[in-house]
Amino acid sequence: MARPFPSHRKPAQPEPGIAGKSPEKPRARQKREHLHDENLHNQNLHNQNLHKKPSEPAAAREHPPAIAPELPELDRLIHERIRLGIVSALATNDSLSFNDLKRVLKTTDGNLSVHARKLEEAQYISCVKFFEGRVPRTEYRLTATGRRALAEYLDQMEEWIRVTREE
Repeated sequence: MARPFPSHRKPAQPEPGIAGKSPEKPRARQKREHLHDENLHNQNLHNQNLHKKPSEPAAAREHPPAIAPELPELDRLIHERIRLGIVSALATNDSLSFNDLKRVLKTTDGNLSVHARKLEEAQYISCVKFFEGRVPRTEYRLTATGRRALAEYLDQMEEWIRVTREE
């Protein structure tokens, strides 16, 4: 006859004098007591560390704290890799088609269209859609606003480089 799940072992016989409790082996009790003592020790260490102030390294005590250089804030719209690629490619060309940009930047249709739309909404680029025969084409150009934003971004990056090299 199969025994009920989960145990297939016989239940331990209760010790005489202790009703309903199974006898505990001395090793198991020692292990449990050891774990309990170890947990108390770890808890005491944790409590002691909460009341300590963090110690400073000797070098930090000897020298005044270094002042972080002021770095210019980068244009987050252009700083993203694909958008920087779009603006840079259009800065060196009068105009580029959607497929030209996709090929140059090695990106997908969806990725390029999302980033181009963000630049278009910021009026950094202009988008013209037309048909060449029966084939739809999309052509992008860099606007004057976009050209100024790229020039400012490049100045900011040059400042970052200069400050980094000085240290």
